[in-house]
Amino acid sequence: MAGGGEKKEHLYKILVIGELGTGKTSIIKRYVHQFFSQHYRATIGVDFALKVLNWDAETIVRLQLWDIAGQERFGNMTRVYYKEAVGAFIVFDLTRAATFDAVTKWKTDLDQKVQLPDGQPVPCVLLANKCDQPKEGLVNNSSHIDDFCKEKGFIGWFETSAKENINIDESARFLVTQVLQNDRTMKSDEAKDKDVRKLDEDSKPNKAEKKGCCS
Repeated sequence: MAGGGEKKEHLYKILVIGELGTGKTSIIKRYVHQFFSQHYRATIGVDFALKVLNWDAETIVRLQLWDIAGQERFGNMTRVYYKEAVGAFIVFDLTRAATFDAVTKWKTDLDQKVQLPDGQPVPCVLLANKCDQPKEGLVNNSSHIDDFCKEKGFIGWFETSAKENINIDESARFLVTQVLQNDRTMKSDEAKDKDVRKLDEDSKPNKAEKKGCCS
């Protein structure tokens, strides 16, 4: 490429999970296509979408967004769907308190079925969707959601509206920043491990020196 080296490209698998009807598909459509419709059929199984981000002058990020149906939560297939994910959104509907009550089950299911290569949970952001409409129940209390997120291991949360395009890009940027950071840390640790292994190998006597006389 003219004017410098080639950009680094990253492909990341991101899950979008939560109860049926919380707006997962709407959030993805808004984020990827800048489009909103009131009329989506319920997702059956899993849908995919790809979002390409020119992250900075050196980096392109490709997000593979997996839109997993609300009714799939306790099916064995979710383990297959979750495989190799490096980040997740869990979505609930601010107008239906029961969808918030279900968030803990989704987070537990996620943490049990997928981890990062170092064994840590994948970074997960909670999306309180449909914030353009009247809220129901405890979700009126943002400090309650702050405490809940700390307790359950979310890296953060956002009030979102796919309809009004509120905090869709911001929440995605927040998650991708964490994913990139984790990726760099892991690559740096791998490089250190390789250096240590190489030092170990270099410091070992070679086979010719090790041979004894008891053949």
